[in-house]
Order: sequence, then structure tokens, then C-alpha cells
Amino acid sequence: MLTYTRDQDADPRVFPVNPPKIWLVFMADGTHDGAHRARFYGAYENSGEALDERTETNRRFDLSAMPLLEALQNRLVVDWTTPIRWHRRGVLAAEFRVLEIADPQVIPFPGFDNVRLTYSELRRMIDDPHYSRWHSALSAVKGIYLIADSSNGMQYVGKADGAQGIFGRWKAYAGDGHGGNVALKDLDNLDLTHREHFVFSILRVFGPEATQKQILNAEAHFKDALLSRDYGYNEN
Repeated sequence: MLTYTRDQDADPRVFPVNPPKIWLVFMADGTHDGAHRARFYGAYENSGEALDERTETNRRFDLSAMPLLEALQNRLVVDWTTPIRWHRRGVLAAEFRVLEIADPQVIPFPGFDNVRLTYSELRRMIDDPHYSRWHSALSAVKGIYLIADSSNGMQYVGKADGAQGIFGRWKAYAGDGHGGNVALKDLDNLDLTHREHFVFSILRVFGPEATQKQILNAEAHFKDALLSRDYGYNEN
């Protein structure tokens, strides 16, 4: 789809000379009850024409996928009022009638032993309704988790023992990047993008009947085993 979308007609009567920076891409989804259905495929950021790739008949643009309206991908269906015109400026497209927002496709939970999320994936998991099964599973357990820094190999061992379990604790990281941890907050103060190097996984889970002492002992064990106090981000 990216290859197809970036290749446009060189005739300015067919495609704008200066197209906008953000492109929302829809695909034809059939006609029903007089409506020309178009389903939202995704969003691209336009960084301008790739001039060295221009031909007599075509212009090619430097496009990159972006997460704008990501939760509506393959779900949002609009009435593309005039199918003869296949591109629309934002002002006109804003008037399209919404025909459907389909139920999200549920993403299966892989099991606690198989959870491994980059920071960007963690944020998507927290915010995207496709991950409802993940939300339920991670909210049901307390546990010990690991944050590994892929840029230097350093690690942080943490515990999740609140009312929302691991989900609640990780939601805090998705919100601010450090979850209140001193060492991670210091990294954030130096470079807000450093959090993109974090990889989240689960070391051990506990049921709701687990005592605070059990969870604290397990946290201390993994800090010792992984040397995260000596060579990682744990400061206590």
C-alpha cells in the first residue's frame, strides 16, 4: 500500500502540486444502500516529493506510516460521496458521513511467559481496545516485571502489587515513561526519547491471595539474581 500511495500522477489537474503533510488513506469497501463505502487503512506523513524519482507521468512522495487514528484502522467506514474523485482535501473529507465503526479485532493474550513489549508497543497495548484480553489478564495478577534498556543492557526490576495489578503499574509507565522510579526519571530528564529503548517483560506472577511479604521477597530475589542494583537502574 505504501508503494501504491506514494506514486501519484504528475498532472496537477489530477493530483495537487503541493499536497498536505498528513494523508489519510481509505480503500474502497463496496457499495451498499447507495453509499460508496471506504474503509480507513492508515495514516502517512508526507515529507515531500522525491524529486530524483520523478518521471514524465508520475511523481513519487516520501511517505512514512504514522500512528494517527491507529485505533480506527480497518474499523472506520465512511461514505465516499463521489467515487470518481479519489482524493479529497481535509475540509471536504470532514463532511463524509460515518457509516460504521466496526468492533475491534481482539488480539489474543500470549501468556505471561511470552510478554515482551517495547515502550511504543506498551503504549499501544494500554490505549488500544484491540488488547482487551491483555488488559483483563494483566489486571488479574500481581507480579514482578523487568524493564531492560536495549541501548546499554541495564535492567530495572519492579513489583506490581496495586489494585490493577501489572496492568495498572505499566499504565503509569505508558503515561510518563518512568513510573515514578528515580533512576528512570533521571534518564527522562536528560533525554525524553530514551524511554523508547525500554523493553518490558514479566518475571513472575502472583494471584490476588499473595502476601506483601511474598512479593517483596520475590522482587529482592530478582534484583540480586540479575544484579540490577550493582549494574542496573535499581537504587535500593
